Amino acid sequence: MEMTGAEITIRCLQEEGVEFLFGYPGGAVLHIYDALFQQDKVKHILVRHEQAAIHAADGYARSSDKVGVALVTSGPGLTNAVTGIATAYMDSIPMVVISGQVPTYAIGEDAFQEVDAVGITRPCVKHNFLVKDVKDIASTIKKAFYLAKSGRPGPVLVDIPKDVSAHKTEFVYPASVNIRSYHPQGRGDSQQIRQAAQLLLEAKRPMIYAGGGVVLSGAAAQLTDLVRLLGFPCTNTLMGLGGYPANDKQYVGMLGMHGTYEANMSMQHCDVLVAIGARFDDRVIGNVEHFAQVPRKIIHIDIDPSSIAKRVKVDVPIVGDLKLVLDELLSVLRSSRQKPGADEMAAWWSQIEEWRVTGGGLRYRNSTEIIKPQFVIETLHKLTGGDAFVTSDVGQHQMWAAQYYKFNHPRRWINSGGLGTMGFGLPAAMGVQLKHPGETVACVTGEGSIQMNIQELSTCKQYHLPIKVLSLNNGYLGMVRQWQEFFHGNRFSESYMDALPDFVKVAEAYGHVGIRIDKPCDVEPAIIEALSRKNDLVFMDFRTDPTENVFPMVPGGKGLSEVVLSEDL
Repeated sequence: MEMTGAEITIRCLQEEGVEFLFGYPGGAVLHIYDALFQQDKVKHILVRHEQAAIHAADGYARSSDKVGVALVTSGPGLTNAVTGIATAYMDSIPMVVISGQVPTYAIGEDAFQEVDAVGITRPCVKHNFLVKDVKDIASTIKKAFYLAKSGRPGPVLVDIPKDVSAHKTEFVYPASVNIRSYHPQGRGDSQQIRQAAQLLLEAKRPMIYAGGGVVLSGAAAQLTDLVRLLGFPCTNTLMGLGGYPANDKQYVGMLGMHGTYEANMSMQHCDVLVAIGARFDDRVIGNVEHFAQVPRKIIHIDIDPSSIAKRVKVDVPIVGDLKLVLDELLSVLRSSRQKPGADEMAAWWSQIEEWRVTGGGLRYRNSTEIIKPQFVIETLHKLTGGDAFVTSDVGQHQMWAAQYYKFNHPRRWINSGGLGTMGFGLPAAMGVQLKHPGETVACVTGEGSIQMNIQELSTCKQYHLPIKVLSLNNGYLGMVRQWQEFFHGNRFSESYMDALPDFVKVAEAYGHVGIRIDKPCDVEPAIIEALSRKNDLVFMDFRTDPTENVFPMVPGGKGLSEVVLSEDL
């Protein structure tokens, strides 16, 4: 039986087991929307802006280990989606984005709503396709899903001209994919794994540094086994939170620009460092030259060979799937008669404990007069038992959420790390809530970030998504203000919000529940009430201390040991 390109597109999504398709219709994709209307296996979620469609698909993917899927039209539909695509690309999130295109005969003619989708997205996708023949739709979509999920994950764009979606051909969905130039590594090199094991067993001051790759590869259990087997300290990046239990005694906290003192000092002064699914980015190690001042042996395990030794010279590179590599590494270590030196490890842990005392841990001066943002996050953690899915926007509130909400499980912390995209939190929470309908989903945001995609409160109403929004409202673009205070002589250039809306009334206008909280004593009752409303989206507008800053902090261009503690002010 012959089918239209549009019908084939939807059948392909059905074959891939797609649950939700996040999108917004337009002229170039009307045939696809017509085919979508005539089936009920793939549920479409109508967002209010294409950027939100991509973020929602992103949140769905991050929380589920499945490929997120979005559908946008040509021209502004595609360009509106680019921020979301770049967000997913920077954080290696598996996603397939289907975009409409003007008819093939009009491509290059500056037709209505025409943009070069392939050219525009090339720098921020894992791969992209322009389908010019209806016979190629099925095989292209099959490749897109395979590319998005395998190796280092990432977004893949499939651009389909309108006439191609109308043409007919026989539908045959390929059983497998063979891409001649693409063969992601599975198992790591056994000799290098044995070399890594020997370095770890001989280490006197070891450190395990785990990033987002641990979460994406589903290797959290293997990482936990490795850390506990060796008795080594472990730190997570912002993207790796939950990859190792935050309540474990061997966890030294998040590292990097706003990481704990003990994590940063351990990272800087270890003699053997194993980096697992991490990339030594600037927000993690700060100044590369400063990081290289202390000699150490570095083992780097990653699925992406281009990430290894990209910023830091390594001694033992291991390319492969983290689960497979760690399984083999664990096997080698368990079979070895040699164990880490007990005396050396005791001395190393003693040093780490000294750094813990020096750093003073994560702390702030609480108040009975004004709400401290850290207190809000601590209260959320207490009342949810640490089991909520937490999305965030970008800024101070993001860092406080990362610091004070202790994640013990992977895929519970959903945030934009690499691109730092404001407006991510609410639409990402929509994707998470749709995938996990019975779970508590909290969106931690600020009064600046939330307004970038606040229209998605309408989507939440339409699909009955009971997200709990916690807005840490300090009247400033907080992280911008913090940097202006530290490095620009308190010249708060355009970082203050002069005309904020009444967020309670905004929430109510969209059909939700709004609560304004001005006093610290009302923080816990407000969150309790919000959590009790199982079927309602509740927008909590916390009026927080406008002068509060995020600490610890490694200033830009400085090294890990040049951290500023709150007591140093």
